[in-house]
Amino acid sequence: MSDAPYPSPALVISECQRGILDPERSVSAGLASMAADRDVVGRTAGLAAEFRARGLPVVHCIIEHRADLKGMRANSYLGAMSLKHRSMSVGSDDVEIPAELGPEPGDIVSSRATGLTAFYGTDLDAMLRLENVATLVLAGVSTNIALPGLAIDAVNRGYSVVLAEDCTAGSSQEAHDFMVSNILTLLARITPAVDVISRLPG
Repeated sequence: MSDAPYPSPALVISECQRGILDPERSVSAGLASMAADRDVVGRTAGLAAEFRARGLPVVHCIIEHRADLKGMRANSYLGAMSLKHRSMSVGSDDVEIPAELGPEPGDIVSSRATGLTAFYGTDLDAMLRLENVATLVLAGVSTNIALPGLAIDAVNRGYSVVLAEDCTAGSSQEAHDFMVSNILTLLARITPAVDVISRLPG
């Protein structure tokens, strides 16, 4: 593949929130543990700083259910757990983004009340197009569901996708490796953050 700068990139950070990353709150202790072991927050914060320094968009895709949980159904394990524990609801500590990641004043925050993927029922696509974004650089969690779903939806909408692999985590090393090697590699260019930085314009 070419080593030319990525065309009109944005960093899209998926679901880096206290209710997912904190092992005492997360519905997946394995995910919280792997994210900590791989320093997903620290690595992603470094990558975000590089994007901001070049005037490139940084987008936080977060889960923020309604306080009354309307629109939520127990039709998946994640939905059932959210309803059972009343987690990830607006105004709660669960939805907080780690301070290392921001959001900075110029960042974009796209909030999702229902569904499992970042484009569903949100203004994400509109905001990206208004910023003239052509390439999404994905970071965050999880490589089990959110990131593959985000990548599929992005490709369907005509974006090019890059996965900053060392800025991501799954529920286990085995799950992460399988999804990256068998699913995400079909949708995105898989690369470490240092290579992403080397190909940023500006």
